[in-house]
Amino acid sequence: MGLYRQDGTRITKAAFPAAALDDPPVRITEDVYVSEPYGRGDGQPEGSKRFLLYPAGTIVARSAVGRLFTSASIDSISPAKGPAAGGTTITIKGADLDGVSAVTLGGAAGTDLHIRSATELTVRTPPGAAGAVPVELADDSGAVSKAEGFTYETTAGS
Repeated sequence: MGLYRQDGTRITKAAFPAAALDDPPVRITEDVYVSEPYGRGDGQPEGSKRFLLYPAGTIVARSAVGRLFTSASIDSISPAKGPAAGGTTITIKGADLDGVSAVTLGGAAGTDLHIRSATELTVRTPPGAAGAVPVELADDSGAVSKAEGFTYETTAGS
């Protein structure tokens, strides 16, 4: 058996056209599935079906695994204002929110985090000083922040 270039010249083992990569292979240790919503629907996780993405034993490049964990993004926060005492349940809409593990407002942790879908989550605001604060989401890909994403008011509705 021989290997050849497009122009017909033979390729030797020493001259094989490949480059070393800093992307080590990893072995998948258990079956990994991907979830997709049924049809258009509401995007809720309950309305989804799962497909086998990688069976156990599959070898893939580490970068391929990294691409599976996309960073969340924030499109909107509603309501955008609430009392400095905290306790406002806000809805954050965006993309890839189903991997969010924590939400902070001005550095303080929000409570009662509920992932509604890949595009929506709710969280209760902690107490904060009056003024606009950044809203930060933590997920497997790192953190994403919306500067001045929520404004604490001295009294509700001010």
